[in-house]
Amino acid sequence: MNIGIDIGGSTTKIVGFKDWNIIEPLSVEANDPIASASGALGKFLSVNNLRLSSIDKVMVTGVGASFLGNDLLGLPLTKVEEFIALGKGGLFLSNLSNAIVVSMGTGTAFVKATNEDITHLGGTGVGGGTIFGLSKAMVNLSNFDTIIETARQGKPDNVDLSISDISRGEIGNLPGHLTASNFGKMNDQASRSDITLGILTMVFQVVGMLAIFAARTENYRDIVLTGKLVHVFKAEKTFSELSSLYAVNFHVPLHAEYCTAIGAAIS
Repeated sequence: MNIGIDIGGSTTKIVGFKDWNIIEPLSVEANDPIASASGALGKFLSVNNLRLSSIDKVMVTGVGASFLGNDLLGLPLTKVEEFIALGKGGLFLSNLSNAIVVSMGTGTAFVKATNEDITHLGGTGVGGGTIFGLSKAMVNLSNFDTIIETARQGKPDNVDLSISDISRGEIGNLPGHLTASNFGKMNDQASRSDITLGILTMVFQVVGMLAIFAARTENYRDIVLTGKLVHVFKAEKTFSELSSLYAVNFHVPLHAEYCTAIGAAIS
């Protein structure tokens, strides 16, 4: 069995991989990369009733991988470049031969992935960290689940300026309800729910449009979305709308939040 570990800034993800089957992906939260990697591996072994001798290889990736030495709990480590792991994982999970793979974490990264080559195209600082930071600053909320639940009751009309607010008809192929300016209509009646919804809308629209620009540049139509944020209700709605509007295919594969760890394992 191979083990893939993705060590992020606050969350470490781990997955087992044997005979081309994914085994028990799970995650642990810790700020120290060595502690989180050790904890993740220990938890994985315990949950699956395995011994260290069951593990053939441990492949590590992510921003925290650089803090590790050459072994983990006595097992030798192989470090995998994060963008390579992201691209490999995205193609494997989506069963595509080429795609733009998007990693939505604290920030957002974009890679062009084919079976022959993986290229980092760039990224943006807009991502989960933006949601946390703006929610804390604007409505004093810092718990992720609370932010999402609060946003469910929000109304965009008190925050975002739509095309119908500035035009009597559609502009080109853009429907009237589409956002013309994020927070461009902020008024005194905006509630915490309205504001948190506006934050989510802005983040997912920015990520979605940058992914579309990347796909158009490479003449691709398939975009694989990965990371924990893919399961947020506003992400699903935003990407579905952008898919119809710009004729691209957004894919959210099973285990999308563990994509980079899976990519490391199969590297």
